[in-house]
Amino acid sequence: MPGPYPPVNPKCPHFLHGGDYNPDQWPTEVWAEDMRLMKLSGCNAMSVGIFSWAQLEPQEGRYTFDWLDRIMDMLAENDAWAVLATPSAAQPAWMSARYPEILRTDYNRIHHGHGGRVNYCLTSPVWREKIATIATALAERYKDHPALLMWHVHNEYSGECYCDQCAAAFRDWLGRKYPTLDALNQAYWAAFWSHTYTDWSQVGPPGSPYGEGFHGGLWIDWKRFTTEQTIACFRTEADVLRRLSPGVPVTTNLMGTYPPLDYWKFARELDVISWDSYPRFHERPGESMHGTGFTHDLNRCLGGGKPFLLMESSPSSQNWMPVMRLKRPGMHRVMSLQAVAHGSDSVQYFQWRKGRGGHEKFHGAVVDHEGSENSRVFQDVAEVGQILAQLDPVIGSAVKAEVAIVYDWENGWAIEHSAGPRKDKEYIATLHEHYRTFWEAGVPVDVVGEEGDFSGYKLLIAPMLYMVRPGVAERIEAFVEAGGTFVATYLSGIADENDLVFTGGWPGPLRRLMGIRAEELDVLYDDERNLVVPARDNALGLTGPFEARVFCDLIHAESAEVLASYGEDFYAGRPALTVNRFGQGRAYYVASRNDEAFLDAFYAALMREQAIRPVLSAKLPRGVSVQARSDGQRDYVFMLNFTRQTRHVPLSEPGLENLLTGQAIGRSLDLEPYGSAILTRPAR
Repeated sequence: MPGPYPPVNPKCPHFLHGGDYNPDQWPTEVWAEDMRLMKLSGCNAMSVGIFSWAQLEPQEGRYTFDWLDRIMDMLAENDAWAVLATPSAAQPAWMSARYPEILRTDYNRIHHGHGGRVNYCLTSPVWREKIATIATALAERYKDHPALLMWHVHNEYSGECYCDQCAAAFRDWLGRKYPTLDALNQAYWAAFWSHTYTDWSQVGPPGSPYGEGFHGGLWIDWKRFTTEQTIACFRTEADVLRRLSPGVPVTTNLMGTYPPLDYWKFARELDVISWDSYPRFHERPGESMHGTGFTHDLNRCLGGGKPFLLMESSPSSQNWMPVMRLKRPGMHRVMSLQAVAHGSDSVQYFQWRKGRGGHEKFHGAVVDHEGSENSRVFQDVAEVGQILAQLDPVIGSAVKAEVAIVYDWENGWAIEHSAGPRKDKEYIATLHEHYRTFWEAGVPVDVVGEEGDFSGYKLLIAPMLYMVRPGVAERIEAFVEAGGTFVATYLSGIADENDLVFTGGWPGPLRRLMGIRAEELDVLYDDERNLVVPARDNALGLTGPFEARVFCDLIHAESAEVLASYGEDFYAGRPALTVNRFGQGRAYYVASRNDEAFLDAFYAALMREQAIRPVLSAKLPRGVSVQARSDGQRDYVFMLNFTRQTRHVPLSEPGLENLLTGQAIGRSLDLEPYGSAILTRPAR
């Protein structure tokens, strides 16, 4: 059992509750009112200074810290903490004017003017110098301030720069990776279309009308390079902060499954993982809270299982969505507690007070333009604050999962960039679908990368493992041989780390483990379906038939046993689901993208087979999620209703108590629309 873990900073052994605070945008007479409202709402931690560079350094080398001094002092006087930010996400206008070489060049090779945010060259030596200088000034001034709880570097790192100095740095990066130009040409299959490079100067960033866009290996290497350049910018600031204020944790806010950056690499640099969660949830098509649960679990696992921080969420609507729907009564509470249930030790918001102007003036906030505590949203936030204040025992507790799903950024880059077999392969959506079954059953799940630790799990699932990097197949084989159960799907074992396809039969290095050979992949139109028909008396007890859609892999069973076959088209009767015994374990191959009914029945059978238990012995109604954290002595069970209807949950487990009231729980529980309950019991 992992954990329990210490608080993110021992100075504050409580849940962090607060948000992005921009006092420099408001007259000083508002500040005292902010402090009063923070106390009323139960907010104890404010992210300060995220976009304040022009206010901190209005002219080069001239600092104006007086306003921030006062805010830091006021937070300390009011028993609150500062998540103190470096302002490097948006440089001041004087800097862009004096040093235009720091501005970003975009995908179309257009050099930007000043404006927006995250508008800088990742490689620029001047930029690196400037962010180190402002970080030094902040750390030297506030390193011993009693309000300082944590450093927040930058804000939502994103984007790429295609300028000449980034192109030169990319060539240097490639030169270190590939010993010769011939090795690079071979890795990129550059003879295709006569795109062989004969001099390093010919290699440049991919994409747009001005760059090579067809070498998959080049595209993936560019993403790897950009990730490393972004991390280097982070280190430029973080190294200063850690040197001058040792012991103060350093983080930056990640963005879920944000495609361009490999967070498995970025996470190694952070003292605590934090991320910004903005789910769309009004029971509309394409909206799901299990997808948000998946990303919460991902962020917990990015930190090796330690609690993460929910750095941003909206207490109300979000201005950048196509439709600014309000959160219904109860929604804010249930969404906030979902983060806690999956491992967050904070609930924080963008933003504290709605601005009067600018791009985000209509984005939800704790304090509305009206400016008082009398709004519905403020009362929703205050309710969450009251709940979090009672959850100190949950701080540092961990989630124990027996199931893991493989999500890998490099694999996603390779899948989505490939010209075929379909334009949108829906990699993330597919991961969510495989995750959904466990979320609805109340079974915890970890999310791991290709290079993660597979030991300790009973069930490892790798949907669409298109790219198999060196050593990965061997580690999966070792997992299965030792008794684990592994699930692979169509579009697995196709290509290596350079996006060169494996020869000798797919699924490439997984072929021996899976006991099958894939010959062709049929891609269906969106309105087409095939059938998956389980074999009579199959070992999993599947009955079916089930619907297959989009992808149908035409496979041959070699050493594998056929559990189900296709029901229609010219490949009717061909294997659609197989199992291969390997050592002490089993490897299952799901050859088609199947409907929810298949995934529910298939994974229910595997859970029975592996004795994987849900968090709670209860039959959960649709839309009710149950997750648990534990400190090894007590389990903390979160029951959350994500529907507009009251849900009745029968309970057969003794010893449950309401954590907030101490009352014993009977044989059932009714959850109101968007309702929640936090239970406790002796640890299993």
